[in-house]
Amino acid sequence: MVQLVNIMELSLLPQLKLLKNQLHQEGFMYVPGKLHDVEHALTDVGTGYYVEKSADDTKDFFKGKTVSLTKQMEKNQPTVQEKHAMKQAIMGMMSQKFQQLTVLGVSQTATAKA
Repeated sequence: MVQLVNIMELSLLPQLKLLKNQLHQEGFMYVPGKLHDVEHALTDVGTGYYVEKSADDTKDFFKGKTVSLTKQMEKNQPTVQEKHAMKQAIMGMMSQKFQQLTVLGVSQTATAKA
């Protein structure tokens, strides 16, 4: 049976808030623990919701999620590369303009002093 659980309804909420604060400060944290029931697990399905699944169903869920994310990354890679190339071109043009303005400003300052 699949059961949807909101993290706010869990009795561990104070401890989870403490963990969340520590995670934000340190970036990561390892918490030792033991599973009471190795055949079932609460699986994070996103936005603070957990679903109780069997171990095999949980593995399948994350394999599917990995495949989906990999496909999305592969699909978006050409766009990311194009945007990066455009950014590099713009940065190059801005650098040239800055150098031209710097040279122009130095020559105008020298002319004004003369």
